[in-house]
Order: sequence, then C-alpha cells, then structure tokens
Amino acid sequence: MIYNTTHTNKEADAIFNDLLGKPYSFFKAIKLGGVGSKRMMIDIVSPGFLKYMNTVSDINYGNIEIREKGIIVHINKGLQNFSWAIPTYQLHIYKTSGFSIHAQGNFVRFKKNKLLKENKKFLDKIIDLKIENDKQYEFY
Repeated sequence: MIYNTTHTNKEADAIFNDLLGKPYSFFKAIKLGGVGSKRMMIDIVSPGFLKYMNTVSDINYGNIEIREKGIIVHINKGLQNFSWAIPTYQLHIYKTSGFSIHAQGNFVRFKKNKLLKENKKFLDKIIDLKIENDKQYEFY
C-alpha cells in the first residue's frame, strides 16, 4: 500500500502505526544508531509504481525508514512524497546490481553508486532485522 504523504495524511499515519508500529522516539532512534537512511537513487521500479516516478529524465530519489514491525520506503517525485509500508514478514531483499526491496508484488531497486555505499551500514541493519524477524518462524 502506497500513500501520498506530501502533506500530513492522518489516514496514512494511522495505517502505518497500526501495521508497522509507531515511529521510534528520539532517544530510541539514537540508541539504535539511526532509523532512517540517507537518500538513494532509484534505478528501476515495478510496473505498478511507474506512476510514482518522474516522467522526464529527472533523477528519482528514495529513502528508507525503520519501524518496529517493518519499513517504510519513501519515494520523491518532484515536490511530492509517496510512502510504501512494508511489514517485515512481507519484506524480501536482494543484493544484485544494486539493492532491491520486494513486497506485495512490487519492487524498488536502488542504483549501485556512491549514495548506496554511504548507506551500507544502514542496509545491513535492515537485513539483520529481517533475519531476527524470520527466526520466530523457524521450525526446530
């Protein structure tokens, strides 16, 4: 589910809080070493997300926010912001030619460049959170 969050959207906030948990407090965010990525260049998106991308040759940027039970991928289109909520159990991450996030039949792939390398520590944190979440579903 993707929402336009350019302006305060109470419906989207309520759904994000219910689905992913409330945003971390300032002190908890510092304790975790940050809960938001720097901006990254979007390389390719799934056909369902093409309407959220710039139609001209502008660069598309996005960033990621960690919540207790998932992540939010923020996509910038000109002066508009769109947010995609992904619960951890639906999250799939692939490191191929770039870094891609897949869920709900859609995906966003970030370009492998300097901006992606700056976020390596943050992206490793997302992978660790996914591994921790998957452990609760293991069979013994």
